[in-house]
Amino acid sequence: MRKIILTILLMVGVFAAWADSYSYLTFETTEGAKVSVPTSGLTLTVSGTTLKVGTQSFVLSNLRKMYFSATDETTGIDAPAFDAWDEATEIYDLQGHRLTKSQLRKGAYIIKTRKGTCKIVVR
Repeated sequence: MRKIILTILLMVGVFAAWADSYSYLTFETTEGAKVSVPTSGLTLTVSGTTLKVGTQSFVLSNLRKMYFSATDETTGIDAPAFDAWDEATEIYDLQGHRLTKSQLRKGAYIIKTRKGTCKIVVR
């Protein structure tokens, strides 16, 4: 009996140490966008159909999956240092379809300009 208890305690300690190596909680939406939130001091709150994680909010029906990760797994497209909306030359949805401004609905989009590429979210 003592061996079983010691084994369980050892396993709990190993799993706790293993979980400490994950610095981010990553959320993937049904649109394919990924958002990583640092796990230090993390709070999760569910209110109706909304999940609030730190400063981020998600509609539960729009979440595909969530998982812990060791690195920030966002798309890597940074916020532009220019007004991408006014300078947009091409707009794509996350499936790669080319769109016009009038076709945009709620969701995430990739905007290409002469100065660079950025991701926007239409709410």
